Amino acid sequence: MSRAAQLLRKLVLKSPAMKKYNSVIFLFKAAVAGLAAAFVILLLRPDLLGQQRPVVEVHESAPASGASGSGPVSYAQAVDAAAPAVVNVYTTKVITERVNPFFNDPLFRRFFGDRPAPRQRLESNLGSGVIVSDKGYVITNNHVIAGADGIEVALRDGRSASAQLVGTDPETDVAVLKIDLDSLPTITFSGTKKLRVGDVALAIGNPFGVGQTVTLGIISATGRDRVGINTYENFIQTDAAINPGNSGGALIDAHGNLVGINTAIFSRSGGSQGIGFAIPASIAREIMSQLIETGRVTRGWLGVETQDITPALAESFGLRDVTGVIIAGIQRSGPAARAGLRPGDIIIKINDNPTTDSKTTMNQIARIAPGDTLRITILRNGHEIQTEAVVGQRPPPQRTMSNRG
Repeated sequence: MSRAAQLLRKLVLKSPAMKKYNSVIFLFKAAVAGLAAAFVILLLRPDLLGQQRPVVEVHESAPASGASGSGPVSYAQAVDAAAPAVVNVYTTKVITERVNPFFNDPLFRRFFGDRPAPRQRLESNLGSGVIVSDKGYVITNNHVIAGADGIEVALRDGRSASAQLVGTDPETDVAVLKIDLDSLPTITFSGTKKLRVGDVALAIGNPFGVGQTVTLGIISATGRDRVGINTYENFIQTDAAINPGNSGGALIDAHGNLVGINTAIFSRSGGSQGIGFAIPASIAREIMSQLIETGRVTRGWLGVETQDITPALAESFGLRDVTGVIIAGIQRSGPAARAGLRPGDIIIKINDNPTTDSKTTMNQIARIAPGDTLRITILRNGHEIQTEAVVGQRPPPQRTMSNRG
């Protein structure tokens, strides 16, 4: 390159325009490098932007434990433990057919002959039962064996035996039978004091006579009363399918323990609609003990007829925020009459326990042993009065049910 060209190049590079151009190029390169570095940093550390990724907290159950065949996988172990003790109960009843009343007329007999002999036929019924003792005691429902002339119990292992009636309690619909067989399977009562709504429940019985059947559901409710089935009601409600023939069978928990005796269904069609009732095992056990020991069930009795306080009655009596039951009638010379109670009195406490309704009051009285003394708090003419009454023994049940304590 000639000396003149070199001199010209130096003049161009040192000119103000060229210096400005070089500055722009430098700043552009610096900006590109800075953006590239920022992109890499933000990719690796997004938290530097000051924003956190959304976090959703959930509660996770512990891994399921236990072998297959237990828990939610299968209830076969529970059924294996309880089912051998659930029996089929077959009853027979001799029915004597009535003779046509026209044969009472001599003129009718002249043309049609003498009165024919009454004809008899056998009526059969079926239900279920639960073996609760290796001595042969079986719990079932009273309505399964009521009026039966013969009772046959069939076990799942194929054996069968005639049953002897030990005793019945129509007011709770419990009956106890006894069979004479060796090596009997027995069921275990649940040791749980309180059932919870939502607990798994399985019903075992002989619906429609098709053979032993197991159905699954949950405990839908406890303490059900006012159903109108029995005098004393404290039912377990379940949606495990219960059908005709299941009566007297077992309601068990997920471990195969007895929690109730299936007794009734609520149905418009006669089949299961998901509302079944069972007698709590604790009540059935208490009734069974009394029937085995004495042949009957003893309950406390005051000789009063009670009525719930309705809003209309509360207004007519001038009551505000008062809970209790009104004495609608009193048995002459009964325990309540001797204690000075009168119709129109309002029982608000029994042994310092508040009364809420007639059913609860009747159950409170029934649980007190005859001969014991109970404290009664009543409201009479707006004044609280306390008195004591010696509890009597409840007379034999009547055919019609009423709120009698």
